[in-house]
Amino acid sequence: MPRTPHNFDECIALLNANAEPEYKAKMIHFGIDANTALGMRMPIIREIAKGIVKDQALANQLWDCGIHEAKLLATLVGDKNALTSKLLDDWVLGITSWDICDQLCANLLAISPLAEQKILEWAEREEEYVRRAGFALIVYRAVHQKKAEDESFLPYFALIEKYATDPRNFVKKAVNWALRQLGKRSLNLHAPALELSQKLMTSENSTARWIGTDAYKELSQPQRIERLRDKAARR
Repeated sequence: MPRTPHNFDECIALLNANAEPEYKAKMIHFGIDANTALGMRMPIIREIAKGIVKDQALANQLWDCGIHEAKLLATLVGDKNALTSKLLDDWVLGITSWDICDQLCANLLAISPLAEQKILEWAEREEEYVRRAGFALIVYRAVHQKKAEDESFLPYFALIEKYATDPRNFVKKAVNWALRQLGKRSLNLHAPALELSQKLMTSENSTARWIGTDAYKELSQPQRIERLRDKAARR
C-alpha cells in the first residue's frame, strides 16, 4: 500500500517507486500517449491521493512537471474551489492524452462551479483535447451533478449536433458519449436525445451517422426506457 506523501518531492518519489515500466505497453495499446509516462495503474494513483488534503498549489506543481501520472494525481488533489478560469484554460492546453482529459473532467471539473462555463467555451475550441474536454465534461456533469435541473442540460444538444461532424477519434467518441449520457440521465432528457440520435442517423456526414446510430442503439432499448420511467416514478 503506498504511503501518504506530504509535498511535491515525496509525491514524485512515490510515483516513481510504484511505477511499472512494462505497463506502458498496455497504456499504448489503449491509445494513451505514454511518452512522459512512468507506467502506473489508476487505482495505485488513487491510493496515493487518498491521504492528501486538497491542495491546489501542490496540484499545480504536479501538473506543471509534465509527468503523465503526476497530472493524473493533480486531478485528484486539486481544490475545486481554488480553480480559476485562466488556470483551467492553461491546464487544458497541457492535456496530452484522453485519459488525462477524462480524469480531469471526472475528478475535478465536473464538481467545479466553473463546469458549465467551460463546457460552452471548450466545446467551441478547435484543439482536439480541448474540444473533447468540453464534451467529456457534459458527461461527468450529467453523472455527478445529480441535483441540477434537467433544463440546464438542454443547451448541450445544440453543441452535440454542431460538432457531430468532427471526425477526429477522441472528439467523435466524446460527442457520442455525451449524447448517450444525457439520454440516460432522465426521462425528460431521453426524448430530445433520442430525437437527435434519429436526426443524426440520416445525416449525409458519416461521422454524424455513426454517432446517431450508436446512440440510438443504446437509448432505444426497452429496458433502458423502463429504467428511466421507474426512476421518474420514484421522484
